[in-house]
Amino acid sequence: MTFDDFNLSKTGDGLLPVIIQDADTLKVLMLGYMDRAAFDKTVAEGRVTFFSRSRQTLWTKGETSGNFLTVKQMYADCDGDTLLIQAYPSGPTCHRGTTACFDTDESEGFVRKLARLIRKRHEEMPDGSYTTRLFIKGPKVIAKKMGEEATEAVIEAVDGNRSRFLYETADLAYHLLVLMESLGCTVEDIERELALRHR
Repeated sequence: MTFDDFNLSKTGDGLLPVIIQDADTLKVLMLGYMDRAAFDKTVAEGRVTFFSRSRQTLWTKGETSGNFLTVKQMYADCDGDTLLIQAYPSGPTCHRGTTACFDTDESEGFVRKLARLIRKRHEEMPDGSYTTRLFIKGPKVIAKKMGEEATEAVIEAVDGNRSRFLYETADLAYHLLVLMESLGCTVEDIERELALRHR
């Protein structure tokens, strides 16, 4: 994909609208604009750079705050006049200190947010963390714990206890995410497998 692949005749100013989406949670974080130089710099460095319309200069998101946006994937829309970038934010995206520039429901995509937190625990292995203790014990112990939580969820389902079923299912989902991380699997891997079966 190059800047010339886009049809910017409708924008009038030659700038490419860019939507930034969190690659883990899929939450829409912000909207910005790129000129050719910003686009090329983003591709070359793997960090999102915009063209600031107010300052009329290039602006790499995070160059002042440290809250960079690391590119995962870039997609052109169907008309070729807008760019979607899925990125990993290293901190709040909005200048207000919030996750996003849009005040949407923060619970959106929480499973992916939790998976990202579990991955961070795995990388850092902080003392005193239950998740760290699970990683130290390894996949066999995590799988056993997941089996216990699955049994408890089944019992509550058979008893028709909805609130307890939800509670135990949340425990099951958490331990499943930990086991997936320990085996190098992601939520996206599961989605791809399900999509293949659906086809």
